[in-house]
Amino acid sequence: MRLLEFLENPRLRGGIHTDGHKLLTSGKPIETGLPIPKKLYIPVQQHVGKPAEPVVLVGDNVLKGQLLAHSQGTISAPVHAPSSGTIADVVDYPAPHPSALPIRTIVIETDGLDQWQESVVVQEPYKLDPEEICLRVGAAGVVGMGGAVFPSSVKLSLGRKNNIHTLIINAGECEPYLTCDDRLMQERARDVVGGIRLMLRGMGAEKAIIGIEDNKPEAFQAMQKACFSIANITIQQVPTRYPMGWDRQMLRYLTGWEIPADGRATDIGVVIHNVGTAYAVYRAVCQSQPLISRIVTVSGGAVGKQMNVEVLIGTLMSEVLNFCHVDKSKIARLVMGGAMMGDALPFAEVPVVKATSAILALTQEDIEVPDVKPCIRCSSCITACPAGLLPLEMASRIRANKLDAAVDLGLKDCISCGCCSFVCPSNIPLVQYFKYASGELFKRQQIQHKSEQTKRLAEDRQNRMERIRLENEAEARRVMEARAARAREAELANAQATQIKPENAAAEEAV
Repeated sequence: MRLLEFLENPRLRGGIHTDGHKLLTSGKPIETGLPIPKKLYIPVQQHVGKPAEPVVLVGDNVLKGQLLAHSQGTISAPVHAPSSGTIADVVDYPAPHPSALPIRTIVIETDGLDQWQESVVVQEPYKLDPEEICLRVGAAGVVGMGGAVFPSSVKLSLGRKNNIHTLIINAGECEPYLTCDDRLMQERARDVVGGIRLMLRGMGAEKAIIGIEDNKPEAFQAMQKACFSIANITIQQVPTRYPMGWDRQMLRYLTGWEIPADGRATDIGVVIHNVGTAYAVYRAVCQSQPLISRIVTVSGGAVGKQMNVEVLIGTLMSEVLNFCHVDKSKIARLVMGGAMMGDALPFAEVPVVKATSAILALTQEDIEVPDVKPCIRCSSCITACPAGLLPLEMASRIRANKLDAAVDLGLKDCISCGCCSFVCPSNIPLVQYFKYASGELFKRQQIQHKSEQTKRLAEDRQNRMERIRLENEAEARRVMEARAARAREAELANAQATQIKPENAAAEEAV
């Protein structure tokens, strides 16, 4: 079957057909009635790069949309107040991450008024200079909404510098359970297309291609209608196949181009953005609204009322789950993001952030995995790998602690999509092997870097001590030479005085 699919479309590589579980939420409108929480917890690190630096103090009154922390450096993004209230604290609070390690967080005690700060709405946004669009996107704290959370203004600016000709909008949403992008396109297609137009102008690209999986016919029709009269924006349906949402897979299918090894899409004149990012860009430029909320899919067997809900950034996930009537006694695993590549969280008392696309409360039935059996050498994992790797061979090297050999087979190209583990009839946790190996390699690199740094510091100290020794010796020689010179001068003076004294005595006798 997979061979037949490849022969019909050679642009397809690997991938799997999963149980989507998308019908649970895809037909329900976006819920906007989530009550404003009494407290909001806004981490200053919600993006790739340096954390934002707080500009507010405890006790300050803030309005909705007001700047809380400014960006630091080029690769950074600011954060804003999701609602009006008072700064209750700036404290370390558990992050929405499997480790739950504390990160710097601004706590707002809301006043319930949800009062916006004054802002000026742009009358003709599509006539703005490209630089102005990038500045507005950056000031709004917009980041990649597909999970990468890379500052969007940086990608727009790089677009002009790298002569980008094509913008690809990734609307694949291939992860099981997730339908937030699907509902966004169905209900707010016009705003999404507006954001795409602004992106094209901001980076100076000629055209945009929107890739939508063919299991989203309503979204496809809505987007077609929204960009019907726009010549440089086209929409293509892509096969429903995980991980079609992977940027390289989407790019390969839509254009037939390949990103060079160890390269980026910009190397071939392409930039890829998520459909949710386009919507955030529209709100930032046309409505002067920073990124302070996002649509989140709440699903799973333990959720009584599964839905897509618009959530303020900083809302605790426990409050979102309560709003969706979750049965806490049934939760066997809590996941932020998709079921395949999401992060398992230790508890729900962590905030929703810009990267939170879904909250999945899964039951034991949802996550039950059969026992691991010996490998039968069926090569299903090789066929399923979208990156064209050899999962079985890499795993055997990792088990033998030959990590360098696994790297030679392409370990660093693994995207941890989980396709190999999903199709394995022996239920071997292949992707866990690769994650372990990647972590171990990173640890070894850190140790090596520390060793090299220590060696460099020791060499620097040795060179410094040698330089000081040479300087001291030179100074000692200079002092000795000066003393010798003074001694010679004294001897010369004495000799001259001895010679002059007899001459003076003879002159006195003559007188």
